[in-house]
Amino acid sequence: MLRRSAPLFALTAFTLLGCTTLASSPSWVGGTLADGAPERIEREEVAIRKETEQILSEPKTIGAKHILVMHKESERRPPTVTRTKAEAKARAEEALAKVRGGADFDKAVIEYSDEPGAAERAGDLGVFEKKVMVKAFSDAAFKLKVGEVSDIIETPFGFHVIKRTN
Repeated sequence: MLRRSAPLFALTAFTLLGCTTLASSPSWVGGTLADGAPERIEREEVAIRKETEQILSEPKTIGAKHILVMHKESERRPPTVTRTKAEAKARAEEALAKVRGGADFDKAVIEYSDEPGAAERAGDLGVFEKKVMVKAFSDAAFKLKVGEVSDIIETPFGFHVIKRTN
């Protein structure tokens, strides 16, 4: 009688049942597990490095001022704001052009901002963390250098012109 060891018998039975390799996945999954692994791993590592560098390069908090031009569809708008969205965007563009042309940002806040209390504090938002503001606003503000003025940023509250202060 021929005696077989258990592992050899299992491997033989496994092969006879149609499985030819232990290191493959079904063809509908994409072939062997090792196909493309080095390239895929390298791409993932590069993406992780870039994301980590971006996170580490951003400050935890910043300071900023802003001009907020609201329209009749804006969240939390005062009842006195009746302009259309297109009119609000044009007004924000006018404010941005003046600021970029050398006008004092604080004076532009007084002239253009619809935010209640903005004139009294010159649009100053103080120091804040990125997660405190709406995403579009935070993303733009945190990319600015100190003293730099943003393009027009649209949020549910209206159109913003942001100046980073620290």
